[in-house]
Amino acid sequence: MTETNLSHSEVGGAFQVELAGTDVIAEADRKGQPRDLFWPWFAANISVLGISYGAWALDFGISFLQATIAGAIGIVFSFFLCGAVATAGKKGGAPTMVLSRAALGVNGNKVAAVLSWILTVGWETVLTSLAVMATATVLEQLGVGGGTTVKIVGLIVVAVLIVGGGVIGFDLIMKMQTIITVVTGVLTVGYFILAFDHINLGTVGSIPAGSSQAFLGALVFMMTGFGLGWVNMAADYSRYLPRSTSSRGVVWWTTFGAAIAPLFLVGYGLLLAGSDAELRAAVSDDPIGALTTILPTWYLIPFALVAVLGLVGGAVLDIYSSGLALISAGIPIPRPFAAGIDGCIMIAGTIYIVFGAGSFFGIFQGFLITLGVPIAAWAGIMLADVLTRRRDYADADLFNPKGRYGSVAPVAIVTMVVATAVGWGFVTNGYAGWLSWQGYLLGPLGGRDGAWAYANLGVLFALVIGFVAALIGQRGRVRRQEEQS
Repeated sequence: MTETNLSHSEVGGAFQVELAGTDVIAEADRKGQPRDLFWPWFAANISVLGISYGAWALDFGISFLQATIAGAIGIVFSFFLCGAVATAGKKGGAPTMVLSRAALGVNGNKVAAVLSWILTVGWETVLTSLAVMATATVLEQLGVGGGTTVKIVGLIVVAVLIVGGGVIGFDLIMKMQTIITVVTGVLTVGYFILAFDHINLGTVGSIPAGSSQAFLGALVFMMTGFGLGWVNMAADYSRYLPRSTSSRGVVWWTTFGAAIAPLFLVGYGLLLAGSDAELRAAVSDDPIGALTTILPTWYLIPFALVAVLGLVGGAVLDIYSSGLALISAGIPIPRPFAAGIDGCIMIAGTIYIVFGAGSFFGIFQGFLITLGVPIAAWAGIMLADVLTRRRDYADADLFNPKGRYGSVAPVAIVTMVVATAVGWGFVTNGYAGWLSWQGYLLGPLGGRDGAWAYANLGVLFALVIGFVAALIGQRGRVRRQEEQS
């Protein structure tokens, strides 16, 4: 498969393997309207994992009101960034990590593509691990047993769904996400109703307020856990829309579809975790399974279904995009093979987390903080490029280092390196010894043990530095590109 425009036959139907890789989707094969973006984004974020984020937000030592505000701002703003990047998809018809070449250069962008690949493989591994642990916990409570055998069977079933969807491709994913949206939406409402008796508003309201640093740390955690975890693949699904599609519609339906479920889920999670200290503590070890402890036995199977499907909905988007990122990084293999490779890595990572790692939250937090910084830097650069660019992308030059986008964009690459270096200097990570070097710029703010140590300022700094530096330093480069015929 070469990196060129597609013929009609290469797009395929729901159960025909999609051959499109990093190719630009031909105009004749584009279809749909902005509102179609609601289904994949809603399904990918309806996971009951959002309820566990409520417990994690309170772990920053803040009140219910503070956590609610931090969650709302972090979720909506971060998914708005996804919506903005998604507009590049309908303009260029290519995956996010190919369109990013216009900002960083065809070869320079390989750094970002590798980071995107690591992030998406990491996310699909996290979601798969959660699905397996949730299945085992539910079956254990039903008396079936939650040992190694059950976990292995759960892993096989979940992996088949995720890898199968990722390998077959876009049309199947869109159909899967529509079904997942309906099923998980209904069953999640059922969970809300059944768990309502466990909410104690008096206990929730008595949680003391925390510092401004803790509030900011929770807000950034929400950003990295939600929108910033998706921004590097935001255009992968809008690229099938016609070029004439409304940009405002793309931004709205991406933001609304992705954010609406997490807003309710996190809010409800705050109420549950704020009412029950034991539940809040249990979420750190088994984020999904812990939520079953307050359910009647007869609803455990429906809950397992909503939990697994919700996680699969997110993981299937990740594995599809991770395959595209791998190809964008320069690995010359067909997209289905790339998705298959990522599936193997996902399974290996899941085995490590489920069968040998300790506290899930420690691994998860370390993962989000460390990769959140360079991805935030890239997001800033990409957002500046999207806002500056007035014309559609030149398709052929996205694949030609000698074309208008060049091989390497020095300003963008230096910006990304500097923003990442500054960002890592202002975050701390006590969850993995090999990451203890982070936080080397926190001295003036009290050091690694000071009040600002866990505010995760580095993520915000990386995003702002990337955006401002690219907006100023790349403007002339974009104008010169667009002046070429």
